[in-house]
Amino acid sequence: MTTTLMVRITRLTPVAKGVVALELRSADGRELPAWSPGAHVDVHLAPGLTRQYSLCGDPADRSVWRIAVRREEPGRGGSQHVHDRLSERDLIEVGEPRNHFPLLPAPRYLFLAGGIGITPILPMLAAAEAPWELHYAGRTAASMPFRDELPADRRVTLHPEDECGRIDLDALLSRHEPGTLVYCCGPEGMLRAVEEGCARWPGRPLRLERFTPAPAEGPDEAFEVELARSGRTLTVPAGRSILDVVEAAGVGVLSSCREGTCGTCETTVLAGAVDHRDTLLTAEERAADDTMFLCVSRSRGPRLVLDL
Repeated sequence: MTTTLMVRITRLTPVAKGVVALELRSADGRELPAWSPGAHVDVHLAPGLTRQYSLCGDPADRSVWRIAVRREEPGRGGSQHVHDRLSERDLIEVGEPRNHFPLLPAPRYLFLAGGIGITPILPMLAAAEAPWELHYAGRTAASMPFRDELPADRRVTLHPEDECGRIDLDALLSRHEPGTLVYCCGPEGMLRAVEEGCARWPGRPLRLERFTPAPAEGPDEAFEVELARSGRTLTVPAGRSILDVVEAAGVGVLSSCREGTCGTCETTVLAGAVDHRDTLLTAEERAADDTMFLCVSRSRGPRLVLDL
């Protein structure tokens, strides 16, 4: 079981069209666990309904966490539950913060946010110790949460699509010096455009965070997994995940999202080639083939050896 704690919603307020912010405080009055910019938490909304939300408040303030949730129509049920069922004073269960999108040292930063994708980037702006620039896109100004909290200076440019058209990501990337570390969080179309742009303009290392699963790619064939610590070899058939097979065999693995976005089921790979299908690892981390997420990733060969 993952470590969880009870928190109380002490404030629930609209912060943009279709977006609410929740302030969470420990139910027993204790300090909340520490976190760093880019971290997210699992929020257990109801049995079988767990979602991950980025922390977007002040990491130095251990008395309160803040998350923001955009209502998705249609969605998978999480955002509707938050908007329709939760109220101030409600108690909810949350996990401890995890960070697969950390702010790394760099000579300069380019932050790119789309809509609710501003949430993990917001605390990075305050923590960055090098020059930075933010370009924040949304369908309309009214739909862009926390825009009033951003510094009112030349480092910040808002791009409401109804006023100035779509953001020219390739032009932005082309004019930034090699070595600029690019952080991007937003809708899938924006993320793919930034990935393609960084490939055209080398020397702009890229860190992405996705809120939804990446499109499934690659073959779905059977393979074997050897569990080194358990001394067992299991067959993972087409159509089933490693996580499902391992759990069915009675081997405990921590998990949460089951779609490659939260990082809970990360497992060390001792041998074999991984077909990475998560949204978390960088290209360099994938090339190393020493870790994987069991809920979505598969094998590129007949066998994997895992530290389980």
